[in-house]
Amino acid sequence: MRGNVAAIVLVLVGLFFLLNNLGLIDISLWELVRVWWPLVLIGVGLTLFFAPDSGRRK
Repeated sequence: MRGNVAAIVLVLVGLFFLLNNLGLIDISLWELVRVWWPLVLIGVGLTLFFAPDSGRRK
């Protein structure tokens, strides 16, 4: 699942840059990061919380 998430993130970031370069959207990536960076922390925390244990506590 982790590989799928990374692939989806790469596709979305690439799509964002493509649409921005083509002039179809006019959104500043820096503004998005400046405002929404806590959401990244929440996402990482939820991923770690719900990830399978992989045998560490046997």
